[in-house]
This record gives sequence, C-alpha cells and structure tokens, in this order.
Amino acid sequence: MNISYSWLKEYLDIDLPAEEVGEILTSIGLEVGSVEEKESIPGGLRGLVTGHVVTCIDHPNSDHLHITTVDLGKELTPEGPIQIVCGAKNVAAGQNVIVATIGTTLHPVGGEPFTIKKGKIRGEESFGMICAEDEIGVGTGHEGIIVLREGIAPGTPASEIYPVHTDHIIEVDITPNRVDATSHYGVARDLYAYLKSHGRSVTLRKPEAPHVTGTNSPVEVSVESPEACFRYSGIVIKGIKVGPSPEWLRNALESIGQKSVNNIVDVSNYVLQAIGQPLHTFDYDKIAGGKVIVRLAVEGEKLTTLDGVERTLTDRDLVICDAEKPMCIAGVMGGLDSGVQAGTTALFIESATFHPTFIRKTARRNGLNTDASFRYERGLDPAGVPFALDWAVKLVLEVAGGEVSSRIYDLYPEPQEPYRVSLSLRKVSDLIGIEIPKEKILEILEALSIEVREDNGETLEVDVPRYRYDVTRDVDIIEDLLRIYGYNEVPFTTKLSSAITPKSDVDRSFSLQRVISEQLVGAGFVEILNNSLSKASYYPDEIERGEAVRLLNPLSNDLSTLRIQMVHGGLEVIDHNLKRQGANLRLFEFGNTYRRVSPEEQVPLRGFKETYTLGLWVTGDEFGPNWNKDAHRSVRPYFLSAIIENFLSRMGISDGEVQKAYIESDDLFDKGIELTFRGGKTFGRWGVVSERLLKTHDLDVPVYYAEFEWNTVIERVLGRTVTIKGVPKFPSVRRDFALLLDKNIDFAKVVEVSKKAEPKLIRDIVLFDVYEDPKHLPEGKKSYAVAFTLRDDEKTLSDKVIDKTMEKISQSLAKQLGASLR
Repeated sequence: MNISYSWLKEYLDIDLPAEEVGEILTSIGLEVGSVEEKESIPGGLRGLVTGHVVTCIDHPNSDHLHITTVDLGKELTPEGPIQIVCGAKNVAAGQNVIVATIGTTLHPVGGEPFTIKKGKIRGEESFGMICAEDEIGVGTGHEGIIVLREGIAPGTPASEIYPVHTDHIIEVDITPNRVDATSHYGVARDLYAYLKSHGRSVTLRKPEAPHVTGTNSPVEVSVESPEACFRYSGIVIKGIKVGPSPEWLRNALESIGQKSVNNIVDVSNYVLQAIGQPLHTFDYDKIAGGKVIVRLAVEGEKLTTLDGVERTLTDRDLVICDAEKPMCIAGVMGGLDSGVQAGTTALFIESATFHPTFIRKTARRNGLNTDASFRYERGLDPAGVPFALDWAVKLVLEVAGGEVSSRIYDLYPEPQEPYRVSLSLRKVSDLIGIEIPKEKILEILEALSIEVREDNGETLEVDVPRYRYDVTRDVDIIEDLLRIYGYNEVPFTTKLSSAITPKSDVDRSFSLQRVISEQLVGAGFVEILNNSLSKASYYPDEIERGEAVRLLNPLSNDLSTLRIQMVHGGLEVIDHNLKRQGANLRLFEFGNTYRRVSPEEQVPLRGFKETYTLGLWVTGDEFGPNWNKDAHRSVRPYFLSAIIENFLSRMGISDGEVQKAYIESDDLFDKGIELTFRGGKTFGRWGVVSERLLKTHDLDVPVYYAEFEWNTVIERVLGRTVTIKGVPKFPSVRRDFALLLDKNIDFAKVVEVSKKAEPKLIRDIVLFDVYEDPKHLPEGKKSYAVAFTLRDDEKTLSDKVIDKTMEKISQSLAKQLGASLR
C-alpha cells in the first residue's frame, strides 16, 4: 500500500525525514518496503529554463526542420545565443520557450526518460532542445512547442513557471491482521501512538465533516440479510455535475499511483485511501422502483460488473439490488449499468460494513480483488460508517455541486460494542520479559485509543475499539504494548525461557491436567481418546430442541454430530473391551463437549458453547484375581467417590468448599450426586449410569461415571496462594460426638456450622461412622459419629477450654441443624 507523506502530514504535525518515518513504521509492525521521492512533474524540471528565440530560419537540408538561435541569459550563455535545431511547426523568432539544456534528463508522458546531448541534425549542430508539453511532463499536447507569455526573462528556471511539488511515497506492506492500517489516517494513528509514547510533542488531527441532516425519503432502503450486512447507510444527492476533479484531488490520488476518473469516483477513492472506509455511488435515476435492498443473490442470478464481465451469482453472494435486479456485488465490485456516467445528475451514496467471510468467499469465487474487498474481507468497524458518509457528502457538494435530497438512511440492527478485555499487569511483564512501568502502559493504551474502563491495581479492564479486529485478547494488547514501547527496548537475557515462554493460565491448566492424569494412572486408570464426532441417535432430545451441533455433510451417521456429553465415548470403549475379554475397566478422558446456545451468548463463538470436560468411567470387579482378596466383589460407588475426593484434594479443594445434591434420576444417571462450589457454579456430577444408556450401548454390567467441567475447577484454584506453616509446637486433642440428625442434612453442613462456631481451634472434622437403623432411631433420623481435632498454636489446650469449645459447637449444631447428642 502506498502512503503519501504529504497526505500523512495532514493528520500529524510532524517534520521528520521520510526515511526516519519509514524506520519507525517498520519498528511498530508496519513494514516499509521502500521510501521514494516523487515529484508532481517527473524529473522536477531540472535543467529546463526559459529561452528567447532570436532567429529562426529553415534548415537547408530538410523540408520541416528549423535552425534557431536562442538566448538563455547571460549566466547560461555568456557568449551569446546558442544554436538549436527544432522540428516544431509553430516555432518562430521572438517567442519565449522552454529549453532543455545539454545534460538534462527528460521524462516524457508515456515514454522512457532520455538525456539531451550535443549533436548534429542533418549536418547542423544543436546545443539543446525546445520542448513541447508532453516532452517535459506538464501536459499531453504535442502539436507544437510551448510558447510562453511575453516578459519572462531568459534563463528563468522552468520550475518557476510550472510549480513542482515534491512528496515521498512510503510503501507499507500490510499484514492480513492490520486492516486498521489500510489508510493514511490509520497509519497516522499508529505513528502518533509511537511518537506520543516516546516523548514527542505531536497532535493527531482527524478529518472533519459536518453531520448531514435531512427529512425526505425518496428511496426505500432495507436489509434482508442482516447476518451478512452489519450496518448499511446511504443518502441521496441531486443536481450534481460529473466532470474532471479539481487539481488537489487529482494530485492526491495520482501521488499514490491511482488514476483520476471523475470527480464523483475520485471522492469515493479519496475517502477510502484517507480513512479506509469503502464507499459506492449509484446513479439514482437508475434505481428501479425506488428501492435499495441488501440481500443474498438468487442462485443463478446474472450481473454484469464494471469490468464488463457477466457473472453468475450463487445464493451465498451478497448483492445490492433495486426492485428488479442486482445493482452491484456488495463490497466487491459495482454493476456496469448502475454506476455513475458522464450524464449522471443524482446519486445514491452507500457506506456500509459487511461480514468478512461473505465478501472473501464471493471475491474468491469471482476471481476479483478490489480495494474495497481487500478491506471488507479483513473486517471493518461499523462505527466508521456514518463519518465516511458525512465526509463524502461534503466533498461531493464541494467538487460536483448539488444538494442533499434525503435523510441519512442508517440500518444498524445490532450495534457492536468495543472488545472488553481484562489485562493483567503481571502477565504483561511475564510475557514481555521486562517490567514496563504502569504509567507507561497507561500512556501507550491512551495513545492507542484503548480506554481503561476500570483500574483494579494489578488488573486493567479495557475497551478496545472495534477497528482493531486483531486485538480481542490480553495477549493481543500485550503485543501492541510491546511494538509501541519498542522491541529494541527489551534487553537480551540469559533467561530466555522465562521471557519467551512465560506460564499463562492455559499453561497452568495443562500442568494441573498432567498432574491429575498421573494421579489417575497411579490409581489404575487408563487414558482414552475418543472422536469428538458421534452418533446423532445418542442425542434425540437435544436434536429436537435444536441444541445439537450437526455437520452439514457428514461422512456417515456415526460421525454426524459433535458430542454433547463425554459418557457415550467411554461406554463405547467399555463395550468394545468387554467383548474382547477386557474386564475391570478404569478409564478417563479429557476433551471438549459442544452445544448450541442462545445467539446472544458468545462462549467462545456466538451461539455455540464449548466445554472442556474430564470424564471418569469405572466398571467390573473392585479387585483383580488375587489369592488374598475377594476376586469377585463388584466395584462399589465408594471406590469412585474416593477417587473424586482424591482428585479434589490434589487440586487443593477442601470438602467444605463443595456442596452435594442428590440426583434421583435424569437422562444420565439412575442415582447420582451433583457437585457445586459453595456460593459458586456447579462443576461436576457422578453416579451410576442409567439403564437406558447401558441398553443403548448393549451393556449388562453396572457402570459408574463422573464428569467435571475442567475450566470451572481451574477458575476456582488458579491464583490461590500456597502458604507453608511450621510443625505445630503444641499438641492436638480429639473429641467425638454422636449426633442425631435429620436424614436430609449432609455432613458438609455439619462441618460448615461447626467451623463457624469455632473457627480458631478446629483443625479437622472427620465423619467415621453413619448409623441409620430405623428400629433403633426415630423416624427420619440418622446418626453421625464425628471426630473433632482441636489445637491452639499458641498454647496447650486445657480441659476447661476444650469442654467450653465442644459445648459451643454442640449448641450451634442444635440451634442451626436441630442436632442432638445421642
């Protein structure tokens, strides 16, 4: 992409050498391929001066050449006028002309540069060249030489007659993720952030345009495919006159290699190159039925585009239509019949944002790559649509006349908010490898227009503008911080591993996953890995409710649906092994489950939920063949319960943090238990697999199954501080209670009430017996035998303190749970 340095300076008050600007842009990720000087007139008219034709006679050896003597002034020709052979028909004595002296390099329009040398033409010496417009690049005329007005002194530099503007063209290689930098203002925005954060006094000036107002509605605008068009705006201008662009507009576009077409098309191109928002102009009088409709094309619909090619559209191509036909391929190319022509007097100007995927696929299908599609397929910010339209209206009225004849149409059904990101300052230093002061981080974020919504000390809650499609995560912001702070500011270190690969929460989650895997393997489990695709027949209810994620073109019915639960894969493995004499199975698997959810949810994709899950399966005998064990005792639920308790303990989750609720029967279990963090989320459940599921998999043995939402567990344990305490100096004491309780009260509640009654001295509470004989206990009651361990870390406990403590616990249990001592 070509960036004009003069144009860039319209938005930034800087006066740095263009080469230095190129180096800065490269350092912040906008790699500069070259920086070239460009003059409005090629060659800058160097070596060209004015001359006065003193004499002009016919060439004796030619019927069309003339021999002239030309005065170039005393400084250039102190010995008097020089002889020049000229072939122009209009050359005559007494004229003031433009002369290329010996050694001058000319850059003719449409031709290759050449250098003027002393020579002989038909036997007569010539010491220069009298020039025409096209020969020196100031026009296209070649009917004769340039004849200047009278009164110009010989020897005057031609650059004083034809002003030459010098610019530098910076060629920037835009990476696919940096659509925000595909304009002069976008590059200026990044350059401003760097200069501002490095102590330069610089101001960023955004283009200005008054907001257009109107009340008329001469056309009806509608969006029938909102999934492909995020925002669509337009306006009608009447009474315009299509013609050549003014010099400033033509020069701006030609400086970056774009050809001037006419004033209307040039305005669209100018706004595109200035702020990166594509526009499209329709001939208002060619909009049939007074309707502008944004919709997906009908399969097989035809449209002849601006390049003269008739294209057959598919039902996945987004088009802008009138009441009868498509007028253009949205975001890619306009139609030949609906565009602006020399006789156009009224316009409908479009400014919009489209879904990148639709534009990219349409452009590829049709083999098109336009300036508009290049930007749309990378994603544009809908917030930029209204200003681009206001600015375009201002420029059209300025260069083509006319008046606004409608209100602004603005269809924006689902406004998009900034990206909300949580940024940990510790993660910034971990990932970059150095400590960047918080003040500097805040300064860079402000320069990048990233708003700090909430400052929580070590964590910043920030809003990232939507035009930064590539900055949606904390690591993206950290990358932005580093490129603006300066990659070269990070010193080399011998601890490359910590600087380059710091541990993130994902890394810590994986480390814990590996720890738990090793623990399960040590307990006799085997890890399995199943396909995420499973049978649709496993999920009839979910399919009916529209919750299943199904493939459009499955390879088979057995691989047609993304798994909603982990349980089926494990049951298939159990069935496979049992049929091959593989018994006493202990299995575990980590993997994702998938489900459709409300379109408002975004976890991580809008309308879809992906849950990382740990599944455990147990079946068969509790012990294998062994002379010292009962080889045929079937595994009991207590086995899996112990595995779960060890798993939670290894994760650092205590019994008091978990609340249990019994599951009488559901789609997964005949009997089970649901696990929830107190005051938090449900994170797991386990129990005996229902008979219905066992029959589905042709199993006739009981299977115990547990599943856990891994990320919910990880959220609970990450960030916890591990503290180390010395060996107690004072002894512990144990006291037991036999409590008579209602059957619906679980042990976790006993622990909670007891610890609230005496948080300082209780060190452990253990349930060592449960008695539920209805013959010896009142109806609806059960008995818990509970051991309390007490200890004071500052002194030895006396009997008096122990008795008082136990009495306090007893009273709390009686008051809050209705418990009594047996």
